[in-house]
Amino acid sequence: METAKGMAVHDDVSRQLLSGGQIAARVAELGAQITADYRACAAQGERIVMVGILRGAAIFMADLARAIELPVEMDFMCVSSYGDRASSSGTVSIQKDLDRSIEGCHVIVVEDVVDTGLTLARLRDELGSRGPKTVEIAALMRKQHAGQVPLDCRYVGFEGPDEFIVGYGLDFAERYRNLPYIGVLKPEIYL
Repeated sequence: METAKGMAVHDDVSRQLLSGGQIAARVAELGAQITADYRACAAQGERIVMVGILRGAAIFMADLARAIELPVEMDFMCVSSYGDRASSSGTVSIQKDLDRSIEGCHVIVVEDVVDTGLTLARLRDELGSRGPKTVEIAALMRKQHAGQVPLDCRYVGFEGPDEFIVGYGLDFAERYRNLPYIGVLKPEIYL
């Protein structure tokens, strides 16, 4: 894989945090946990809807959905507080909303990274106002971020450092999502 300058995208990563194998193993564990937690709901015919936050959570959500051994529906939202910046602007906007009602459903919001928690806190409140039975959060990674908004994430893949990470769906300015691992982006790339 090469950048527009002809350099391999891997050259932009200072170090690898998690291998593809480590990610796959943890996603399988999360899928098993969700299966156990929602088995009774599914047995009663209750709808379980995974809401993926585009675009970063798309790869994680696809793998997580395949690891859940229950009927689940999938929908997507596009929510942004970053744009092309390296840090959150503090303003959250819904750019694409759900296609169907979640009233009476068990909703699992699937996010790539909990950074400040601002985006997910707002989104959880918004979705909660739409009448679901439950709203839980499944995050691939939760950063150790100073000043993080208190946010209960029921399913967390990994605790991570407060660094700029890319790969496995995580990006900087829409690049690096296709890396098969999670790594730390060199500061000279985004500063």
